[in-house]
Amino acid sequence: MPFWRRHRDETAPEREVDEPVDPDFVDPSWEPDPADFGDPVDDAQTPNAADAPIEPEAPAERADPLLPFEAPPPTVMTIEIPRPVPTPEQPLPSWAEPVRVAELTAMESAGPPESAPAIAAALDAGLERTRGGFMARLRGQLGSATGEGPSWDDVEESLIAGDVGAALAIDLVERARRSRDTSPEAAIRTELAALLVARDLAWSPRSAVPDGPAVILVVGVNGTGKTTTIGKLASRYQAEGRSVLLAAADTFRAAAIDQLRIWADRAKVPMVAHAPGADPGAVVYDALDAAVARGADLVIADTAGRLHTRSNLMDELSKVRRIIDKRLPGAEPETIFVLDATTGQNGLAQAKAFHEAVGLTGIVLTKLDSTAKGGIVFAIEDALKIPVRFVGVGEGVNDLIPFDPDAFVAALFA
Repeated sequence: MPFWRRHRDETAPEREVDEPVDPDFVDPSWEPDPADFGDPVDDAQTPNAADAPIEPEAPAERADPLLPFEAPPPTVMTIEIPRPVPTPEQPLPSWAEPVRVAELTAMESAGPPESAPAIAAALDAGLERTRGGFMARLRGQLGSATGEGPSWDDVEESLIAGDVGAALAIDLVERARRSRDTSPEAAIRTELAALLVARDLAWSPRSAVPDGPAVILVVGVNGTGKTTTIGKLASRYQAEGRSVLLAAADTFRAAAIDQLRIWADRAKVPMVAHAPGADPGAVVYDALDAAVARGADLVIADTAGRLHTRSNLMDELSKVRRIIDKRLPGAEPETIFVLDATTGQNGLAQAKAFHEAVGLTGIVLTKLDSTAKGGIVFAIEDALKIPVRFVGVGEGVNDLIPFDPDAFVAALFA
């Protein structure tokens, strides 16, 4: 860039703008003139550096703290997934075919079996496992008798294996051995039928109080199917034209109230419930009040499942029974014990404990189609002299059928 120097006490001479300046002939004592580095700028138009806004500096790009140096990007691996080999679709067996909604609605609208042939057919189908279990062994031992008669010790063992009970099996075999006019199989069949108590096949819960509802108190241990049984009973009596009301007195199990509400909606019946953990006696009391106010003729109360060995829980059940007597004096509620048929002789001990605590009036035997030991029916009725009111032979809403002793024995020996 062209420039020239001068002494401090000299003024800049006038020169042409394009006049060249040779730096080799410039006096070293001269200093550069600022005018030579550009056009002079007016101080009034020059902004003050202190007043100028400070622009923030862009943040410097930070390196990854986990990487001590500039690492190259990772290599992307491509994995080819093999295509699945198509397999031919296997047809479902008949027992695994899904039930369509229309078919399920038709089965439920048909209602439970009421006639004697329909009940006998349902029992015959439900007792298929029992016939193929201990009854097949028992009939084989009775039918293969030699001239000296069957081996009664084997017959006794088969009865015990079928949940008839040791003491009852010994007595039954002794009475059958003394029978001389019939065959061994007919003698055993007669003795088994004699163990079942007499009952009214047209039984239905009726109120003993004028203008008051009939009451069914459903009790049992955990997992026997109490809530499901209540739902099936509600559907049954609702189909008969009765006004049914449910009481959700099982306030201890987490999903008991919701489960019973589903059954109530399905059967189109009202339900009285409190919050979980509430007093079961208060729920039953309010349900009875609601039934009287609405004119309902049947109240079915659910209760919490409890072990028969817990005395405090059994005392609470007795309290609920006393509340019913207090609200409806003379009501005579039906106390139904729900028993799982697969529990065997342990179920008999449960029924005895509940009978002592609240006084059972009937038994519902569930899951009879799931066991090969149907002899528990004879053991319970002989020990407690309480009739079995209903038996469950399936999971459908109409698979809870009235118990007919004659049809039951005939289905066992079919």
